[in-house]
Amino acid sequence: MLDTLDAPAVRTWCRLSLAALGQAREEIDALNVYPVPDGDTGTNLYLTVESAAEELDPLFAPGAEPPTPAQALRAMAHGALLGARGNSGVILAQLLRGIAASVGDAPADGAALCRALRRAADAGYEAVAKPVEGTVLTVAAAAAEAAEAAAAADPGLSLGAAAEAAYEAARVALSRTPLLLEVLGRAGVVDAGGRGLVTVLGALADAVTGHTPMGPLALAGTRAAAPTPSHTEVHLAAEGGPGYEVIYLLDAEDGELPALRGRLAELGDSLVVVGGDGLWNVHVHVDDPGAAVEAGIAAGRPYRIRITHFASAAATAAANPDADAPDGSRGVVSVVHGAGLAGLCTDAGATVLLADPDRPPSSTELASAVRRSHAREVVLLLNDAELRAAAGAAAEQLRKEGVRVAVIPTRSPVQGLAALAVHEPARRFDEDVVAMTSAAGATRHAELAVAEGESWTMAGVCQAGDVLGLIDGDVAVIGGETGETAAVVLDRMLAAGGEMVTLILGEGVPDEVADRLIAHVRRAHPVVDTLVYRGGQPLLPLLIGVE
Repeated sequence: MLDTLDAPAVRTWCRLSLAALGQAREEIDALNVYPVPDGDTGTNLYLTVESAAEELDPLFAPGAEPPTPAQALRAMAHGALLGARGNSGVILAQLLRGIAASVGDAPADGAALCRALRRAADAGYEAVAKPVEGTVLTVAAAAAEAAEAAAAADPGLSLGAAAEAAYEAARVALSRTPLLLEVLGRAGVVDAGGRGLVTVLGALADAVTGHTPMGPLALAGTRAAAPTPSHTEVHLAAEGGPGYEVIYLLDAEDGELPALRGRLAELGDSLVVVGGDGLWNVHVHVDDPGAAVEAGIAAGRPYRIRITHFASAAATAAANPDADAPDGSRGVVSVVHGAGLAGLCTDAGATVLLADPDRPPSSTELASAVRRSHAREVVLLLNDAELRAAAGAAAEQLRKEGVRVAVIPTRSPVQGLAALAVHEPARRFDEDVVAMTSAAGATRHAELAVAEGESWTMAGVCQAGDVLGLIDGDVAVIGGETGETAAVVLDRMLAAGGEMVTLILGEGVPDEVADRLIAHVRRAHPVVDTLVYRGGQPLLPLLIGVE
């Protein structure tokens, strides 16, 4: 348990928030009925925090001077401001900015966290033109009040106790949101933005205490556990409101903001303006999006302008998800590490995203790779279990652009290659996805890695330099040499049967390793065929697939 919130803890908080929002994204999307029931709050919050993480991570690059807590928090808040999506994403960016503004260069203790949460809640209310109770603002205020009350009762309140008090109060406040906001009560759901903030506060408590507090939400006494509203109910709930959502970043002097807020308030509702020091994120719902942009031009320089037509978005979401794309074009996007693997996938007809082995691709990078395929139907092969959340967020955004995306959560490049081998564009999209998913699922996968230090594993204790054989993600063999360890792994995998082995050699692995393994398979498993490719992946000496 940490005594103070230092810069590494801020980074951990950001990473845990992103992971937790990735897991809860679809659930939060389903709760989204206010202010507009467009079903994207979870995705927007995920993208907002993802942008925060992208801004924060470079501060911790090897050789860089260690950042202070204030620098880390400012980077996190600035990244959220730049990438804020939707009403809740913009408000979350302002809450993070409030926390950053309250914490100095010294690591924050429990009392400092309480002050930061209060400043965050106040900043959130100040950013919203017409604050509404029963929303994320209510949850933020409850968290701040509980932390302050805990600090008043215990002047020596620890950082962990402050974070947990805020989290628990936020959970209770979230459960009451249907009682405070009629539209939530009618739909039988809690506030989606508030649910997202509870997730972020849970990640904060996790980061400073070392255990995960997130559990079933306390929803007793509300209708929050009722079924999610249907598309028809959502459509009816949306009637009568402005037709467009307008979001943009704005370079403008602080003195220009009162006039901008006044003009945008005349044009529409759900007005939120967050930021400061000359950079602002503007969010508003209007019937005249051109006038909203012109108001920004009058105040300064708007850019990264995003305009969403609610009716079109609702029609897209309500459309038959099994309908084929209008022009029938189809592509496959594969995420890989290593030039050899990239070449294999390209030769098989895929668009390749060559990922950095030290940093997983973001949802923005995944979406960009899908767009590069220039297809209206796309199969996305992740080849890494850690990318599911980012891929889900990317797919959600692309569907709003009219691109139909099916994510096949392949966990290894050997599964991706198996899926590519049965890809057939002439089939119906659904049939093609089923065939590729089946091929990937029928491919057992293993990999060899080198231990970086002493560690407990399912196969025993390993030391630095040991060769680890992982089967389906779990350490099954600990060895001292690549070829010998791989042979043991192959024998264990083939004991359950198999017709073909695929070996993908990593960067710097000599051909002799493959020759020895081919000979071993011929001798011990004579009916099994072996294929060898040079993948060039930098961190894993060998990838193994058994079909």
